[in-house]
Amino acid sequence: MLKRNKKEEKPRKRPNHEKTITMSNKKNWPLWEVFIRSKAGLSHRHAGSLHAADAEMALEMARDVYTRRNEGVSLWVVESIHITASDPSDKDALFEPANDKIYRHPTFYDLPDEVKHM
Repeated sequence: MLKRNKKEEKPRKRPNHEKTITMSNKKNWPLWEVFIRSKAGLSHRHAGSLHAADAEMALEMARDVYTRRNEGVSLWVVESIHITASDPSDKDALFEPANDKIYRHPTFYDLPDEVKHM
């Protein structure tokens, strides 16, 4: 196992942050969410989370952890603090207004026989 001399350790800088992060204080590394687009898929899907010092390191770690079997064609990493999510308890207030707009639910339209993929 390689031993690193602390004096030789190079600090990593996080983009848009003044704080310098070194390997020795990795408990302070931010959490990153990992999204992978599979070979057969058109959209990225959430694969998991990991801690990394910066975006470049997060991409490298995501590649190593989540695409070991060559299953992805694209990776996204997003720092968790930049994700905003709705609260599941607010689902009625958030999604209920769509139910009164019947034009958003085309269940009463007759499709011609020529239309096969609808």
